[in-house]
Amino acid sequence: MSVIERIKDQIENNPVVLYMKGSPDFPQCGFSGQTVQILAACHAKYKHVNILEDPELREALKEYSNWPTYPQLYIGAELVGGCDIVMDLYQKGELAKMLAAVDAAE
Repeated sequence: MSVIERIKDQIENNPVVLYMKGSPDFPQCGFSGQTVQILAACHAKYKHVNILEDPELREALKEYSNWPTYPQLYIGAELVGGCDIVMDLYQKGELAKMLAAVDAAE
């Protein structure tokens, strides 16, 4: 399976995927940590992928998404964006709606 096929598989088979540096328990950058906190505040169920453990995926995802930075949040197989966008959606109450639409909020 190519790295692009792996990315597509992750995104298509999980309602919510967060590509981040580190893990939810131990984020390796502030933006990833903030995004994890926002998702926790929404009681979101999601899959995380630590891009630091897979340099090939890390580079391929930038091209796949046409988004140069991390974290990257996907909901319903669509790129939502990075930390700033997730924060804005959360503050507007939109993020919770998006998560509920894919049955990813507890």
